[in-house]
Order: sequence, then C-alpha cells, then structure tokens
Amino acid sequence: MIRAHRRPVHRLSGAARLLGALLALAGPVALPAARGTEAPRVAVDQGTLQGRLARLDGTVLREFRGIPYAAPPLGELRWKPPQPAAAWQGVRPAIRFAPRCMQLPLFGDMVFRSDGMGEDCLYLNVWTPARDAHAALPVLVYFYGGGFVGGDGSEHRYDGASLASRGIVTVTVNYRLGVFGFLALPALAAESPAHASGNYGLLDQNAALRWVKANIARFGGDPARITIGGESAGSISVSAHMASPLSRGLIAGAIGESGALIAPIAPQPRAEAQAQGSAFMRKAGAATLAALRKMPATALLAASAAPAPEMRPDVDGLFLTEPPAATFARGDQADVPLLLGSNTQEGFYPDLLGKLPPTPANYRAAVARLFGDQAQRVLALYPGHDRAQVERSAGDLAGDLFIAHSTWRWMDLQRRTADAPVYFYLFARPRPARRHPSPGERPDPGAVHSGEIEYALGNLDSNPVYAWTPADHTVSRVMEGYLERFIKTGNPNGPGLPTWPAAGKADGPVPRQRIDVDTGTIRDAGAARQAFLQSFIATHPAVRLP
Repeated sequence: MIRAHRRPVHRLSGAARLLGALLALAGPVALPAARGTEAPRVAVDQGTLQGRLARLDGTVLREFRGIPYAAPPLGELRWKPPQPAAAWQGVRPAIRFAPRCMQLPLFGDMVFRSDGMGEDCLYLNVWTPARDAHAALPVLVYFYGGGFVGGDGSEHRYDGASLASRGIVTVTVNYRLGVFGFLALPALAAESPAHASGNYGLLDQNAALRWVKANIARFGGDPARITIGGESAGSISVSAHMASPLSRGLIAGAIGESGALIAPIAPQPRAEAQAQGSAFMRKAGAATLAALRKMPATALLAASAAPAPEMRPDVDGLFLTEPPAATFARGDQADVPLLLGSNTQEGFYPDLLGKLPPTPANYRAAVARLFGDQAQRVLALYPGHDRAQVERSAGDLAGDLFIAHSTWRWMDLQRRTADAPVYFYLFARPRPARRHPSPGERPDPGAVHSGEIEYALGNLDSNPVYAWTPADHTVSRVMEGYLERFIKTGNPNGPGLPTWPAAGKADGPVPRQRIDVDTGTIRDAGAARQAFLQSFIATHPAVRLP
C-alpha cells in the first residue's frame, strides 16, 4: 500500500481555501514588459515558447509554464505509453500552468495553481536563471508526491524559482495518476508490443526526462547533468527510475525524500496488478477495454473512489522488468550520487492503534496482531512501557512500515552495490505553530511526512499557514544549500555548510546527517530496527498497517 501526505480530506477545508488565496500573493514577482525586459522566447523541438520574466531576491529568472512534453493521452491514447507532443506554428504562450491530472480531492495540504483538471495534463514547467543557451547549468527534474493519486507540478511548495536563483535549471513534471496512470489489464498487455500494462505515470516521467534531455540546453541547462528528485511518491519514482532500463542512463544524480519502490512498498507482480485492474473494470461497469476507454474521465474518477482496487506501480515488463530491489542488489541500477533520507515523524501512533488509546496493553496487542511470534522482538526494538513511550514507539513503527524502512533499504542497497557516494539524512525540524491554530491545537513534536519540502526547495515563504521563525529559515538555508551543492557537484558539502560524510560501504550503523537548527552527523541509531524489518518483511511481504 502506498500512502502519501498525511491527514487526507474529501474536500478542501476553509483553511485550505484561505491558504490558496494567500499563496496567490506569494512567490517570485513577475516583471512588467519594458524596454530590455521583453518576454523570453525559447525554440524547442516542437516550436517556439514565450515565457515570462520574474525576479527573486534580485535574480532575474525566466519561467516557462505548461510546456507539452507528450501528446494528450485521450481517446485511444488512454492507457498507452506517452506519445510525442505535436509541433505547433507560431509562438506558444508558456505563462500559465496547465491542467493538473485527474485526481480526487484527497489531500487538504495541496494547493494548486493549475488551470483546472483534465486528462490533457502531460506538461512540465521550467525555471531558469540562464540568459542564453550556452550557460550549461545543472538541472533538477522534480516529481511531486501524493501516493500516485494526487499532486501537481504547480503546487507552491514545489516552485522552482528559489533553486533557479541559485544557478540550477529547475523542472517540475505532471504525470498521470490513479486509474489513469496505473491501470493494468490483460487486454492492455495484449495490445502492447512489450506485453506490458500499467506504469503509465512512470512512463510519463520517463518521457519528460527524455524531453528534458533533448531540449534543456535551449534553456541554459546541461543535458549531461540532470539530477532527478522527488518526495513521497516522487521519491518512490526516483528509485524506480534508477532501476528502470528506460531511465537509468538519463540521469547524473538522484534525490529521494521519503520513499522507495522497495518492500514494504514493492511493485505489484504483473498478474496481481492485472487482477486488480480487472476488478476495477467490473466495478466501473465496463465489459470491454473499448468500453472503458469511452467512459468519461469523471466517471472513471468516481469509480476509483474507495472502496476500490488499488492502482500502483507494477512489474510491467517495460518500465520495470523486475522489482527494483533485485536490480539494486545486483548492482545494475544507475551508479550515480544519491542523496536521500526520511523524517523523524513519518507516522503517528493512531496509524497503528486506530482509535484505541495509546496504552501499553493496546500497543502490545497491535504488535502481536502484526508480528505474531516476533512480537517480543519488536517490543524490544520499539519499547512501550508507558503512554508517552507508546506514542513515540508506535509512531516510529508506523513511520517505518509506512515509508522510512523502504528509504533505508534503498540507501543500504545503493551504498553496498554502487561506487558513487550515498548521503543519508534524517530531517528533524518540526513545523512551527500555525498562524491561526484551532483551539487546543499544538504543533507536531517531530518532522512529519512531507514537512521538509518547503525547507528543501527554499519555499517557506510560499506557505503562510505556519508562523515560520528565523530558525526555520536557517534550517531551510542549510537544507537547500545541501541540495544546491549536490545538484551542482554530486556532493552536498560546501562553504558554510556543516560537513556531511558519505554513508560508505562498511557494515554497521552509517553516518547520517540530522538536519535541524543544530545540523550535524549522527550514527544511524535505527539500523537494528531496519535490519529486523528487512528480515521480517522478506518472509512476510503482506505485512501492512491496519
């Protein structure tokens, strides 16, 4: 099961709508047209684009929004690999974000700048500080999170202006989601030359990477220095691209923020994915693939609402020919520098206990249900002798099973089988209090899932919900500084940044950079927990949170 941003909702709250209004005022300032500030133009393979000029902290940037990198996946192209974008005549405006891909309103922390929603959504956005095509700047291609069911490249927290102001050409990519991006069916495999079905969202990302490789030099980027990055489902995607025979030769570096396509988030076997797809087809009331393709997108979206078969990445035979863990274990993945990590509060005790109070007895019972005769080993690693300890340990265990363990496995496999360096972090900065908290509301004690995004990408000021402090901005400068150095050099270390050692190949706990107001290196104290989970999941692959 792949989950993403915490606290899903079924409609935007009043706070989220207020956030959207406030965010409309945030971000880089567009420059008015004037002598010497003409709107920038770039000629790409399909035609000429006209973007806009913007300024951030004194740096003039060139922004291009809503660039088509593939043909609209409509009609017969629904559930097919992305096809090349059509050429156009004249100058195409690139000043507005394109529609976001079809998705249910599941996550209240997602605030979009997209032009509505639709299946015609395969677009990307570019922020560049380069004045011409000869700059050869490093490139970041960033994939959003959202559990492969939500998200969009227009979200303020993913805005590329801050990294662009640091000399990096930054790209965000839209890709198909949910049933539109991950439906697998025997009928789809039968019509595929590769006998593949599913993973259309990952194939979209691959098509975007190929488009960037072919065109980014026109924006001042270096096609030989493309780093891919992402958070949650975006991070899972990065791990998949490192393993995919279609993508691993396209990249020079990788950044993963919480998540990998490795157990307990391993891809579905092909037969299982196709069985899930067939169950969805029955739920949607379609007797044939042709009938399913003719259904309105809104009807398909409604049919995908819970309870519904889960759509997620599979070993499709095209994008993935085997589970990524096997590719990494053999050393056939992309041998590129990798920076990755997770947060201190990826999970919460209710994820494990549900509505039960966090008592030692309830905790022991929950652990016994999940781990059977291994429960005592779990309780030794995640002790719960009183309420406070249960809250911490149950949250830690839930976070590990949710996403932190897969991230640790990715790190451990890469450091053991690749020659390029691996840099492992633990993000520990809790968000501050909200500016307008609900009665009795307190800030989370740890760094929650997705809580690092604005810090890492330099976008704290784009989120007015939280009362950011000077300490938060200090943490952001350090984390964004690490990303800047890594994207430019393959090494996060640089002037003014606390030293960050690589993980290395030696057995035992690895060095891990704990990122907070007192950023520094610790030994990975959770290694024993992760080693146990690795052995348990190997023999119990179906283990899941309730």
